[in-house]
Amino acid sequence: MGAPVPESELPEGTDVPLTQGERDIDRVIGVLLGEPQEAEPQEDREQATEDGEQEASAPDNPSADLGPASSEPEPAPTVESVLEAILFATDEPLTDGKLASIVETTVKQVRTSIENLNARYTAENHAFRIEQIAGGYQMLTLNTYNPWLKKMLRVRSDSKLSPAAMETLAIIAYKQPIIRADIEAIRGVAVGDGLRNLMYKGLVKITGRAEILGRPMLYGTTRKFLEVFGLNTLKDLPKVEELKNPDRG
Repeated sequence: MGAPVPESELPEGTDVPLTQGERDIDRVIGVLLGEPQEAEPQEDREQATEDGEQEASAPDNPSADLGPASSEPEPAPTVESVLEAILFATDEPLTDGKLASIVETTVKQVRTSIENLNARYTAENHAFRIEQIAGGYQMLTLNTYNPWLKKMLRVRSDSKLSPAAMETLAIIAYKQPIIRADIEAIRGVAVGDGLRNLMYKGLVKITGRAEILGRPMLYGTTRKFLEVFGLNTLKDLPKVEELKNPDRG
């Protein structure tokens, strides 16, 4: 069979046969214009029926007939693997109750799975562990790798705490709930700006009012404080010498 002759080279007046797609379009236009339609030839109807049956019998997944995949199939999710994925993705600690709700298992199973994961991380010499932080669980890198992480991280200057702010924060952490006057009595300087800065950074919050004259506000640390300093509870604070208690006379 020779190559088709371009329409532009056909003699004038020659009828150019329509393709099936062009016939379909022509028929639709005719219906829209209200023109009478010719009956579709039996041969065309039979061919269309065969084409429709072939399309209907085609598999939903086009890759089903491509043979086995070149890579091995992914293993089925387990409680441990799901927990691992969640803790890897989250940027905040999650309680065992929250994890159990997400994974749809028991709190006991969550704790057992975390123990198993940590045992595997240790055996395989991984650089991270699942730690208890701020009443929840979070995946953290080991302290051994801090020197390299510090090189990678670029901490904004406004996120750093000055020595004075760190001292104020330490007093609040160990003495909370504590009023501003007691903080200033221990430090020997005014701490108004420092307190506002610590509250702005989310490390300190107002926890109530003291039952003394004037009912001054009480300050304490936040959940973010525990997260930033890698503590599970305030009981995990390092033991230091007892800070001086101011005399209230």
